[in-house]
Amino acid sequence: MRNWFNKLRYVTMNRNVLFRVIRRSTAVIVLTVLFASGVFAQDAAEAAAELSATVASNGISLDTVWMLLAAMLVFFMQPGFALVEAGFTRTKNTANILMKNFLDFMLGSLLFFFIGFGIMFGSEGAGFIGMPNFGDLSFFDNGLPTEGFLIFQTVFCATAATIVSGAMAERTRFHMYLVYTVLISVIIYPVSGHWTWGGGWLMAKDGWLATHVGAAFHDFAGSTVVHSVGGWVALAGAAVLGPRIGKYGKDGKSKAIPGHNLTVAALGVFILWFGWFGFNPGSQLAASGEDNRVAISHVFLTTNLAACAGGFFSLITAWAKYRKPSLSLTLNGVLAGLVGITAGCDIVSPWGAVVIGAVCGVVMVFSVELIDKVFRIDDPVGASSVHGACGLVGTVMTGLLATEGGLFCGGGTALLYAQLFGAVVIGLWAVAAGFIIFKGLDMAFGIRVSRRIEEEGLDIYEHGETAYN
Repeated sequence: MRNWFNKLRYVTMNRNVLFRVIRRSTAVIVLTVLFASGVFAQDAAEAAAELSATVASNGISLDTVWMLLAAMLVFFMQPGFALVEAGFTRTKNTANILMKNFLDFMLGSLLFFFIGFGIMFGSEGAGFIGMPNFGDLSFFDNGLPTEGFLIFQTVFCATAATIVSGAMAERTRFHMYLVYTVLISVIIYPVSGHWTWGGGWLMAKDGWLATHVGAAFHDFAGSTVVHSVGGWVALAGAAVLGPRIGKYGKDGKSKAIPGHNLTVAALGVFILWFGWFGFNPGSQLAASGEDNRVAISHVFLTTNLAACAGGFFSLITAWAKYRKPSLSLTLNGVLAGLVGITAGCDIVSPWGAVVIGAVCGVVMVFSVELIDKVFRIDDPVGASSVHGACGLVGTVMTGLLATEGGLFCGGGTALLYAQLFGAVVIGLWAVAAGFIIFKGLDMAFGIRVSRRIEEEGLDIYEHGETAYN
């Protein structure tokens, strides 16, 4: 009996010990698991935060690379403009044309960096103009590297400046053109740019125009801000200069002065067409994320469709009007379509882009004849028609065909009024400022070369060398 009791007590004691061991082991395991879970959760949260920061940083890097790539494409438009203008003018003035295109970019870049950038983007859109920055970029921050955004805006400024050289070709004194380049880079373009892309009264969502009309002015990539400004200044400069010798006969009729190389001009148009894929899609300023990649793709499509429609319908119009399918007018028709779609390439449908391009191609043909034969203003390359008139038409048509807010898409008249008002105001600013500048320079110093220099060519007399030997 005692042995049995001792065995029972031994088993009971061992069982209690076993239970204590199990309880303690379980507690240790639970505590270990809980601690490990907490550490893992903390590590997971830190890893998620680090991953999120990396993704955001990579997104900004991608956006920056896209912006700089677009800036390269827009810069490549400079040789395009140079070739178009050289091809549409005479051999004896080729070096002068090329020199002015280099001058526009070199001097314009320095001046826009030093003064123009601050006037355009300073004061957070307040006031008539911003404040000159004098080379200091610290005032500006839009989430992307300021240096990259500056170079992107610089190539746009250079585009507006270089448009003028073609309209004033073959008779302008070089040092007077240098003065003009200074003034458009620090005054004309930055001031109207401040009203729009600088967050000013025309384009701000709570600005004067949006408050009084019900919609803000929309110019995605510069039909008006860049191209019309350059086109209207070109018209003013050509008007002040007067026509080239031999352009109008004693009977007052216009005489054609053919360019020396349409092959070069055609190559220039192809280069401009290529560069426009940086001009318009690049204005999205971002490529990361679904919204941006869809937007860029849409702008690529509308840009190309408008260019094709502009070229084709200018060809058809010229063929019907002059009985010949004119290459020179077709080349300008492509550019007319590109200029016209630039304002609304982000908010019109592909079919809307075709319509805008077609209308601009037709308008360009009639505008060239109107300026030449009715206004008797000699524009050798048609810059006033391509950039001025078609920039105006494309901007206004955005108010008709925008998928959201356009009159033809059920959006009412607010956007149309805003587009018309903004395009007219900026056009008046450009043509008035251009006329005052060129008229003042002409009265003070004279901006036209002598008759002998014009007849023999600007290359030798202005630069001491010729493009062809």
